[in-house]
Amino acid sequence: QVQLVESGGGSVQAGGSLRLSCAASGYTSSFYSMGWFRQAPGKEREGVAAIDSAGSPKYADSVKGRFTISKDNAKNTLYLQMNRLKPEDTAMYYCATGPANWWTLLHGAGYNYWGQGTQVTVSS
Repeated sequence: QVQLVESGGGSVQAGGSLRLSCAASGYTSSFYSMGWFRQAPGKEREGVAAIDSAGSPKYADSVKGRFTISKDNAKNTLYLQMNRLKPEDTAMYYCATGPANWWTLLHGAGYNYWGQGTQVTVSS
């Protein structure tokens, strides 16, 4: 069965960096899109960054230039390098995989498997 396990979250000060990892198992990740989503308390889930099966990345405007998504197909692992973090980046971050196409990469409906999440807290 498909499993996604996130790691790398934590608490940092504004301006700091974190690198999230998502280890996938139970399927071949190179065949599907993978993405990072986040949800802050009282807010809707939003797509942060995603990468389609061809390896093309897509970013939310709020993180462009600060976050970088990458994938190691040999390790079946997805990464999110987060630099210049801001307090508004504070949220639970989730990894997801599914048949999302380019147009739905940052939409949750394009994904059918989700990890448990890892908390990111950025203090000012």
